[in-house]
Amino acid sequence: MAKVKANDRVLVITGKDRGKEGRVLEVLTKRNRIIVEGIQRAKKHNKPGQTDRGTKTGGIETIENSIHISNVKVLASSSKKSATRVGYRIENSSGSGKPKRIRISKKTGKDIE
Repeated sequence: MAKVKANDRVLVITGKDRGKEGRVLEVLTKRNRIIVEGIQRAKKHNKPGQTDRGTKTGGIETIENSIHISNVKVLASSSKKSATRVGYRIENSSGSGKPKRIRISKKTGKDIE
């Protein structure tokens, strides 16, 4: 299970983009990888073609490749520049018998929103 979710702000801690931060676009849970906006960019060459209307397609696009989830830390909303590991706190709700899991910062102990 991934502790990083889509739309989280993360800091890259290893690799060629170390020190950069970005927003998580997609989480690939089965492969333990994430796609981060502006990180691990690569060029993709698409074959030229033609659509039904006659417009030309193809060319060179720049896309974001996935990186392993262990290479990033979450930037907690409470402390903007403080990268942290993510933990959970179980909170019992009084109305229903089902406990609720809340993501917390392991560094400060505060909730991550």
